Amino acid sequence: MHVRFDRDTCIGMFQCVAEWDAFEENKDEGKADLADAEEVEPSVFEREIPEDAEFDAKFAARVCPVDAIEIYDDGDRIV
Repeated sequence: MHVRFDRDTCIGMFQCVAEWDAFEENKDEGKADLADAEEVEPSVFEREIPEDAEFDAKFAARVCPVDAIEIYDDGDRIV
């Protein structure tokens, strides 16, 4: 399972930060950052989700008000 985060879409509400500790506040830029992620396209970041963090990652995606966070499992988007 992996997460895909579109940082350009992020509006800095930081609800994801409260739900999963892989997201961090970047108040200087008014955006969240996804720790340990690889930039796969300009401003689009991906990383694997540890099994013990799957619930938190899914919840972070669900609370994002602009759908900047997507969760994929075996190539299929699940959140």
